[in-house]
Amino acid sequence: MLISQNASPDERLPVSFVDDPELAYVMQRYREIHDLMHTVLGMPTTMIGEVAVKVFEGIQTGLPMCVTGGMFGTFRLGPKHLRIYLNTHLQWAIRNGWNAKPMMNVYYEKHWEKPMSEFRRFLNITEPPDTPRKKFRK
Repeated sequence: MLISQNASPDERLPVSFVDDPELAYVMQRYREIHDLMHTVLGMPTTMIGEVAVKVFEGIQTGLPMCVTGGMFGTFRLGPKHLRIYLNTHLQWAIRNGWNAKPMMNVYYEKHWEKPMSEFRRFLNITEPPDTPRKKFRK
């Protein structure tokens, strides 16, 4: 799915503006697994998928950029996407954010060969809602 999304965790630039090496590592790790989050959560890299991922990440990490992205990203959704998001994706992201294993601690490389459904069960992530992959016209 990373290929279909044209994404790779190795494409992220190094963290800037964080002086503490341990905190810089945590931020780098977050940035590297963000694309994996889209894949594991089954969310496309569209605006509705991005907002759902940010809500999930905000709950999991407490990072202000994730929390605010999840809250204010909805302002960028058109009326049809907003309705879909509020009816399905928001509740799904909140529930899974609280119930899933801590995603920052997952050793993803040990699970490459697993089918996605098995990996999601291992992480305690439910099947994602159907998500539009094309933009709606307003």
